[in-house]
Amino acid sequence: MRRTALAALALAAVTATGLTGCAGGDETSTGSSSDQAGQSTTKEPKSSPKPKEPFAGLTGGEIAEKAFAATTAAPSLRMTGTVPDEAGGGSVRVDMALDERGECAGTMGIDGQGETELIKTGDTVYARYDEKFLRAQSEGEPEAEVDAAVALLAGKWMKMSATGPDAEDLAGFCDLGEVLGGAEKGDADAARGATTTIDGTPAITLTAQDGEDRFTLYVATEGEPYLLRLDSASATDPGTLSFTDYGTPVAAKKPTGEVLDVDALG
Repeated sequence: MRRTALAALALAAVTATGLTGCAGGDETSTGSSSDQAGQSTTKEPKSSPKPKEPFAGLTGGEIAEKAFAATTAAPSLRMTGTVPDEAGGGSVRVDMALDERGECAGTMGIDGQGETELIKTGDTVYARYDEKFLRAQSEGEPEAEVDAAVALLAGKWMKMSATGPDAEDLAGFCDLGEVLGGAEKGDADAARGATTTIDGTPAITLTAQDGEDRFTLYVATEGEPYLLRLDSASATDPGTLSFTDYGTPVAAKKPTGEVLDVDALG
């Protein structure tokens, strides 16, 4: 199971030249009337000004660049949703809080193949696999060996060095820069769409298409222009990711109770 850069790839795909939005303006109307003496004048009530257009004058691509810069510069965030499993097909369910220091805590699961709890704090990665996950990942191995591994590991916390071979892939999920970065510039146009709200936060919709792949991004219009949600209708990389809890400290703490030392077990 490999980490996917779905979020970064879609963000980069829409940072090319987009469609320019028209700047909004305030409009008022006035009128006058005179009495019989022609000496008094009254004004008609002003019409309510139009709401200020978010990101007035910016193209869709420019808004996406702002969202990418703000999101990757965030000290921490929570990422939830589904992304493709590039190695085995299907999709991976992700619910992970992570920060710029590489700390993380959350869960990952593969279609019908169980779930993994993951914590990384300091230079140590902690993982806890359920039985379904262990059996799915051990498919094709001798039954006796699989049963022994399940009996030893299922439902128990294990720890391993974050720099060791057993933890390299897992640690990648905890690297905020790696999860959101490293994508090439795309050549698709981003179009400004309607304003909306995502979980109560005002947002603007951006849409892009690269060949048959279609992407929809929702960018916050108040405060930092953070990415709030990304929908991919790509035939090869379908999925949805939501980004929340910006700036919230990650609760990455060493598990309590018995913890198996994988490095010591060899």
